[in-house]
Amino acid sequence: MLRNSLKLLMAALALAGITGVYLFQVTRIGSLGLLGYLVFAAGYLGIFGTSYVAALVLPSITGSSTAYLSDVIAVANNRPATGAIGAMQGAILFTGFAYIVGGVLFAVALFRANVLARWASALLAVGTLSAIGAGIVPEYERLFAIPTGLALVGLGYSLWRAQRSSAALLALNPLSLNLDPVGVR
Repeated sequence: MLRNSLKLLMAALALAGITGVYLFQVTRIGSLGLLGYLVFAAGYLGIFGTSYVAALVLPSITGSSTAYLSDVIAVANNRPATGAIGAMQGAILFTGFAYIVGGVLFAVALFRANVLARWASALLAVGTLSAIGAGIVPEYERLFAIPTGLALVGLGYSLWRAQRSSAALLALNPLSLNLDPVGVR
C-alpha cells in the first residue's frame, strides 16, 4: 500500500514535470514532441490509475478475492494469470506501452529541440526503453526506474537554470521585450 501510494505521488509529480518541460519549449519541440508528450503523459496517467487501484482498492478485497488479487499481481510482474482480471489486464499493458513509446518519442523530440540538457534527454530515452527489462527480470524493476528518474531530475534542473538565466537577462535589459517603458506607443 505504501509503495503504491508513493507511486501515486511520483506519477503526479512526473506529470507536472513533463508538462513544464513541454510547455517551456513548445515552439521548438514540434509535432513529434506533442505526440511524445501526450503518449508519455498517458503512460504516467496509467501508472497513476493502476497505482491508485493497487494502493486503495486491492487491499480492501484481499480477504474476499484472493485469486483475483494474485492474478493482478502476476500480470503486473509479467507472469501469466490463472483467471481473468478484466480491464486491469488492458490497463497494465497500455500503461507499459504508453510509458515506453511516449518516453522515447518525447526524449527524441527533446534531444532534437536542443533547448534543455541533451544528456538528460538521451538518458530519458535509454531509461524509458530500459523499462522493458522490468518485464524480463521483474525482481529488479526498481533499478530500471533509476535512469528515468535521473533524466527527469536533469531535465528539471536544466529547465530551472534556463528560466533563471532568462529572468537574469530580462532584469539586465527590460527593454528586450520591445515594450515601451511608459506603456504608450
